[in-house]
Amino acid sequence: MTRKVADCRKEPSVMGCTLTITGEEEEVVRAATEHAISVHGHSDSPELRAMVRESLEDEKVAA
Repeated sequence: MTRKVADCRKEPSVMGCTLTITGEEEEVVRAATEHAISVHGHSDSPELRAMVRESLEDEKVAA
């Protein structure tokens, strides 16, 4: 299974957040959503979770 990455640096942020979360897709969606709520003040919603899921990238493994 390909691990996924959520990188806060790639999202617009007033605070210049640098958090990166890596893991299996459902773990990353859950953790990134919790981060968006607790740190960035977003409200939990299906739309937020969909935006998080759409922003995920495959982990790049160094060769």
